[in-house]
Amino acid sequence: MKLMRVGEAGSEKPAFLDADGKIRDLSGHVADIGGEAITPAGLAKIAAIDPKSLPELSAGRIGACVAGTGKFICIGLNYSDHAAETGATVPPEPIIFMKATSAIVGPNDNVIIPRGSEKTDWEVELGVVIGKTAKYVTEAEALDYVAGYCVSNDVSERAFQTERSGQWTKGKSCDTFGPIGPWLVTKDEIPQPQNLGMWLTVNGQKMQNGSSKTMVYGVAFLVSYLSQFMSLHPGDVISTGTPPGVGMGLKPPRYLKAGDVVELGIEGLGTQKQTFIADR
Repeated sequence: MKLMRVGEAGSEKPAFLDADGKIRDLSGHVADIGGEAITPAGLAKIAAIDPKSLPELSAGRIGACVAGTGKFICIGLNYSDHAAETGATVPPEPIIFMKATSAIVGPNDNVIIPRGSEKTDWEVELGVVIGKTAKYVTEAEALDYVAGYCVSNDVSERAFQTERSGQWTKGKSCDTFGPIGPWLVTKDEIPQPQNLGMWLTVNGQKMQNGSSKTMVYGVAFLVSYLSQFMSLHPGDVISTGTPPGVGMGLKPPRYLKAGDVVELGIEGLGTQKQTFIADR
């Protein structure tokens, strides 16, 4: 299933995309796409609904594909080819940092370049949405705890991230720096999350063209690994790292400015399109 949220910010309706590409209103059956609705039982309930019995929604603004995210966890330097382009060594264990949930926006919303930004950058990433509470789970059972997958743009301000003292979080958490969606694609539709093509363009120019197969630490490992340190709950999102082609890795580096348009997508998970604007 391709689950989504449609409507103006703060007033989104839960919906799914049917086999004919029509958006069907789920608000009569679930409160939102998140929490109980994306547990195994909740997804089974949605799957049992006859799509033709649901009202059709007109295509409008698409919101973030999951609501009520408690944790937005990111993994750094998780692609061997991306680590090489930045001159970094592959870490012996995953690099974990948090992106503030207040950064989450819809997949086609404008992204705001923050005041004082010099180095706003792009990163297409595979997002993993948790579907049931995971604590101390093994790698073999880890995917049982996944509800599905989505496209994530881990927008980053590199000067904030790496040139000012402290942790990466402040360069990752600016308002609008977390577009996710357009859909939460349930895991039954993505049997091979480690073999998905990924791409990103800036003003129509291809910048990233990679595959999740070059991830150092795969989805199952990451879910298991993270669950050793913290409980993962339904609606939590893991953004799993980016392939090469980010602005920081170019020679010379290239960063985003107001008016730039970024488009990105992952095989089977849909596409995003954002216009970058200056903060006021």
